[in-house]
Amino acid sequence: MKGTYKITLFFLAVIFLAACSRKKNTFLNRNVHAVTTEYNTLYNGDMAFADAKEQLAYGFRDNFWEILPVERIEIEEREAEVKAPGAAKGEGAGGFNRAEEKAAKAIQKHSMYIDGKEYNPQIDEAYMLLGKARYYDGRFIPALDAFNFILDRYPTSNNINLAKVWKAKTNIRLKNEEYAIENLKKMFEQAELKEEEIADGAAMMAQAFINLDSLQPALEYIKMATENVNDKELKGRYTFIKGQIYNRLGEKDSANIAFDEVIAMNRKTSRAYMINAYLEKGKNFDYEKGDRIAFLELLQDLEKNRENRPFLDKIYNQFGDYYRNSDSINTAVKYYNKSIKAFRQDRILQAVNYQTLAEINFDNAKYKTAGAYYDSTLTFLEAKSRHWRRITKKRENLDDVIKYEDIATTNDSILKLSQMSEAEQLAFFTDYTTRLKEQAVRDSLEAVKVEQKIVNKEFYEKGKTAAGPNKGSTFYFYNTSTVAYGKGEFRKVWGDRNLEDNWRLSSKRSSLIDNDEEVADVAPIAENELYKPQTYIAQIPTDQKILDSLAKDRNFAYYQLGLIYKEKFKEYKLAANRLEKLLTYNPEERLVVPAKYNLVKIYEILENPSSADKYKNDVLTNHADTRYAEILRNPNSQLPTDESSPEFKYKQLYKEFEASKYAEVIQKADEYMMVYNGNDIVPKFELLKATAIGRQQGFEAYKKALNFVSLNYPSTDEGKQAQLIYSNTLPLLAIKDFVPEEGSDSWKLVYKFNTEEREEAQKLKEKLDKAINDFRYTNMVTSIDYYDPQTTLVIVHGLNTKMGARGLGEVLKERKEFKIKHPFFEISSPNYKIIQIHKNLDDYLQQDVTK
Repeated sequence: MKGTYKITLFFLAVIFLAACSRKKNTFLNRNVHAVTTEYNTLYNGDMAFADAKEQLAYGFRDNFWEILPVERIEIEEREAEVKAPGAAKGEGAGGFNRAEEKAAKAIQKHSMYIDGKEYNPQIDEAYMLLGKARYYDGRFIPALDAFNFILDRYPTSNNINLAKVWKAKTNIRLKNEEYAIENLKKMFEQAELKEEEIADGAAMMAQAFINLDSLQPALEYIKMATENVNDKELKGRYTFIKGQIYNRLGEKDSANIAFDEVIAMNRKTSRAYMINAYLEKGKNFDYEKGDRIAFLELLQDLEKNRENRPFLDKIYNQFGDYYRNSDSINTAVKYYNKSIKAFRQDRILQAVNYQTLAEINFDNAKYKTAGAYYDSTLTFLEAKSRHWRRITKKRENLDDVIKYEDIATTNDSILKLSQMSEAEQLAFFTDYTTRLKEQAVRDSLEAVKVEQKIVNKEFYEKGKTAAGPNKGSTFYFYNTSTVAYGKGEFRKVWGDRNLEDNWRLSSKRSSLIDNDEEVADVAPIAENELYKPQTYIAQIPTDQKILDSLAKDRNFAYYQLGLIYKEKFKEYKLAANRLEKLLTYNPEERLVVPAKYNLVKIYEILENPSSADKYKNDVLTNHADTRYAEILRNPNSQLPTDESSPEFKYKQLYKEFEASKYAEVIQKADEYMMVYNGNDIVPKFELLKATAIGRQQGFEAYKKALNFVSLNYPSTDEGKQAQLIYSNTLPLLAIKDFVPEEGSDSWKLVYKFNTEEREEAQKLKEKLDKAINDFRYTNMVTSIDYYDPQTTLVIVHGLNTKMGARGLGEVLKERKEFKIKHPFFEISSPNYKIIQIHKNLDDYLQQDVTK
């Protein structure tokens, strides 16, 4: 019996080992490998993949300010070489590596590829898992290999259409949208697809078209995906994307219908889609024709719903928009601030809140407050993004607005006061100081009340907790420890005081407070100079030169404000207000005609022909011989050959730049930019000025000037050129450390002169030219180089060694026909370039001395 049992076990073992063979196509082999693949290896791989995918989706935060991506995940492309399991980074990366391991194991141990045919029906599933794991791990090229393997080797697989969709997904991640669209179109034309395959394929077609900014075809495919998808979460997402695309296409009614579909799904999809659908409808609300009361009640219901607490920042922002569009600005500000306080993770929303508050304050002429809000806006924007650059430009422009508004307001006030009679001045400041006194008294009384409340509370709390003669009593003087505490607190605040009237005055203090810092003496209100009219009257200037200077600065400030509001902020009404106010002050002639010319242009933009004609006729009649009149008579008269044209002025200024007259270039560029403000030539003057600043002042000044040009004129060729230099060229020039000179084969002999010694420098150059000619040094040339406003350099170029340069200098010094006694030094060409860029010649010479 035992022998029979052993024989049976032996035969079973032989059969099992035979079934493990991957080289024989038998029924047993096929089924053993298929079952082992599906229920062991692939099952574990699928579980790891699902967990990792869930973690990846959990960590993703949708940006509802843009069209949502079809896939609710964020994947960064990684190098294909990063292969080690567990070595990947990010959410779920270990799970994807484990899934890839299991898929590879299934292929290696259970594939039955015999005579050009695969007999294990689970291997194509293994390749699908392999490709998807690599895809979510950000290794798109290896993922593409896996999907292509299925398409090439398993053309009859039931996963063939799924592989086509995933191949398209991968190509979209690789920015090959056109290729993905072409392949998916073929799939739709040739294959009979299941609903889920249609949904997945159409969704990816929509994503490809969105990436290419082709929204109309994207809309058609996202509709198809919405109609065929079964997963409720995806259905809500696709429907929301459909609404967003309708919005981008300007079809608000269709967008609202799509958002209503999302809202109707309620709990069947993510609440984030539902709430944002409400808010997107709110953005589309027609404040002229819509039911405002119903809309407000809807927002109030959303606010009250406890389930919406994670979305309160968005809801409060919508409240703010509602009240801002209803002209209830104060209430709108209140809700924008509430949105800021309810901040979750939406940094773009925070930026929008701060930017809106900045715009509200700007419209109310609170420029400093607006600037602070713009600063806050920038902290929530991605640095160097287009929006960041736009806000940075606004903020920098606002610096000028703040500066000139302060000048205009302050100087206006001083000049008005200076024009009052003594009686008027006395009446004005008497009223002013009376109000100051009243406010000081109110503040003093309020401070006493607050201090008394604080002291009473502290005494009460100490009396309750401390032990005393009557345990548990709250009366302060029953407790010695509480009394001691009170005395100590009093001394900390007031120091030692005598019991007398007016004990709170600083003059009654007999000791310092506990940190030994002096407290400034405060005189009684009746005696304080701050509350006397004569204090202010005495500060009003009377010198006519000072008053003229104030008026001149005030007028220029108004002119600059008019141009800034017109050119940089497009606030044409504000611009007109400032320029018209300027003209009432009888400004200097150089400001009158440009102000009137700009008012013509402003009123043309504002479609106010009567005002435009008024100033146009004024210029043509009273300033007929000016260039502005010429432009108004014939807008096409600005010819480059015209000596008064900006193009001619630019060419002349460029010639001065080539002649190294950098100070003149900088000064004249500023003058021309003011004269031609608003003309397309201005960015050219700005870039020329920046280059002149770089030549004159060195690297750091050049960097700052280029940055200004790139930020203020980003859409012009000059702004783009400045940005290109700033981003690509300047980093290469930033190194200011001198390079070792031992191996250099290019040297210069240098003579240093003060700028005033221009004539001597020219004579030396002529001597050097003669010496080079006499010595027949055909490879050498001379030049006079600008270094800085105080220094000129005479250079001999073309020397091969340091000793050769020094030897030439010594020879020229000793030879009787030349006798060049002027001090010299030698420098390698790379280091000469560094001293010209960074203006650090003194550092080089000091280094040479220390050697």
